[in-house]
Amino acid sequence: MNNLIRQIKEAKDQKENFVLATILEKSGSAPRNEGAKMMIREDLSIEGSIGGGLVEAMVIRTAARVIKDKYYQIEGFRLNSKDETSPGLVCGGELKILLEYIDWWDPHNQVFYDEMIRLIDNKTDFVTIMKLPQVNHENQRLEKWICTETGFWGSESDEVHSLIKEIRENFYQLKYQRPFLQREGFYVEPFFNHENVCIIGGGHIGKVLAELCKMVGFFVTVIDDREEFANSQRFKTVDEVLVIPGFENIENQISINQYSYVVIVTRGHSDDKDVLAQMLQTEA
Repeated sequence: MNNLIRQIKEAKDQKENFVLATILEKSGSAPRNEGAKMMIREDLSIEGSIGGGLVEAMVIRTAARVIKDKYYQIEGFRLNSKDETSPGLVCGGELKILLEYIDWWDPHNQVFYDEMIRLIDNKTDFVTIMKLPQVNHENQRLEKWICTETGFWGSESDEVHSLIKEIRENFYQLKYQRPFLQREGFYVEPFFNHENVCIIGGGHIGKVLAELCKMVGFFVTVIDDREEFANSQRFKTVDEVLVIPGFENIENQISINQYSYVVIVTRGHSDDKDVLAQMLQTEA
């Protein structure tokens, strides 16, 4: 998800409009769960995935219409087609997918994603809330809110404030919960900081370990004092790659908290020892 958020930020900076496809509901067997997202650019190239295969192709085809008409659409997709011309739809499930046209000329979109990106960069836990109407409407903006444990962003509404009160009463119980549809058509999506791994040392061990940690869902940071061993070309899938001048006072150069794991694999035992002494003073 962090890679997709990064792509959304780049699209925002370049004022490139796109369609964001989100799985709202899943019933039966399907390759991805609620909350899975895919970004479809105006040239129909994609970022992220909602399951691949024919269902993804159908969503891209629908997104082309959404791009043309510049509005949102909620569509149902069945994955159990018996049509011989539709090979691959064999999971047997059903998906309800939102396709939302993100127009950066709309200041509401700019401010909403600015706030999301700010909270993610600050590693602040939050929940987004979206009001889904009963039927599709052209040129109608979806109402959205952002709720942290103590803060709130969005238009004032008694209805949404009642929901926010309930969310805050069970805020950290949402950490491992998938996005869900709440009463009155509210779609609630948690964005919580899961454990992160800080790999200090970008050599061959660090490279393989970083790839494994990303595969199992960690937020991964790789750090080294050598640019040739700490760069985005070498670590294409990780969330952060940092080049530091040296391993002295490293605790002042990186962010470590109670959700952090630290792996020390520098190029020498002396550096390992120095870094270990510093990391023992942190909350990791």
